[in-house]
Amino acid sequence: MDFYIILGIEREANVRDIKRAYKRLARRYHPDINPGDRMAAAQFRQIAEAYETLVDPDRRRQYDARGHAGPAEPQAYGFEGFDFSSSVGGAAAPTFGDLFADVIRSRDARQEAAAARGADLHQEIEISFEDAMRGGQRAVTVTRQERCRACHGLGRLRTAESRCTACHGSGVLKSARGHMVFSRPCPSCGGGGRERQTPCPACDGRQVEMRTDSLMLDLPGGLADGTTVRVPEKGHVGRDGHANGDLYITVHVPPHPEFRRDGDDLHAIVAVAVHEAALGAKIEVPTLEGTARLRVPPGTQSGQRFRLRERGAPAAHGRRGDLIIEIRLVLPRLLDERSKELLREFGRINSEDVRKARAEQR
Repeated sequence: MDFYIILGIEREANVRDIKRAYKRLARRYHPDINPGDRMAAAQFRQIAEAYETLVDPDRRRQYDARGHAGPAEPQAYGFEGFDFSSSVGGAAAPTFGDLFADVIRSRDARQEAAAARGADLHQEIEISFEDAMRGGQRAVTVTRQERCRACHGLGRLRTAESRCTACHGSGVLKSARGHMVFSRPCPSCGGGGRERQTPCPACDGRQVEMRTDSLMLDLPGGLADGTTVRVPEKGHVGRDGHANGDLYITVHVPPHPEFRRDGDDLHAIVAVAVHEAALGAKIEVPTLEGTARLRVPPGTQSGQRFRLRERGAPAAHGRRGDLIIEIRLVLPRLLDERSKELLREFGRINSEDVRKARAEQR
């Protein structure tokens, strides 16, 4: 039985190559991974024997000088040398956690970073219709968790640190019973590996304090009612120096008395006198920038719409929406007999056109 062949390494392999090969094979053949598999258990015994021989410089020299001497003394391969943190024999000895560290390390790091990230904040503001269309800066007051200024977010007073004498800085205590290795967090330092220190009296060791700040928001033009604006890293502070959460601002925009919004288009209703609609006219219509002149052609009907290009709400893609003007005919107040007579005359002249229009509506 060639130990080098069992581990799948060259005879010139160094200690790092031997450990790497052992970990790779242990992941496959360890009895804890293959419960009840006798062949895997036997294979693992050979792997462990090869590893223990080749990783020790003196035993390796003896093996290389005279080869494998035959069956070794029976050994029990349960949890010996394995636990979930570090070995009783020292930091260099293999542990059960080491076997799977490269598989779960990246996942655990992502989960830890996500858990330590600061919480997001949500807030609501209300702005006028005109401000929502223009955009610009808006001041908001935010109360959030920030790093404690007294201890700079450490949660403890700045004093000289010393390594825990109980666990020698490892943060865990080891105990062995036969071939079983057990570990538990060190009660003296709480698993931190350092001697306990005095908590910060300002934050009581929580690392954070509540603080109220005023922030300037850059609001884009054309915001619709209910739009949520994200402000990165303006939420609660993260634990132990991790990233802050985000601030989410929900914008409420009340309705406008003249404009009705439909997507990026704005709609407005404009009153037009009968004679203006009949004869044509140039009228003033409201826009976001003030007023504009609109030519109403002769014969314009009530409900007819006219489109003013790029006079609507600003859009994210750069092009503005349109302003759609709907004509609403308004009858004049009859103040004298002369006005009434003129309308009667107008009706007699255009009675045939009115009858045709009514027939078409039916």
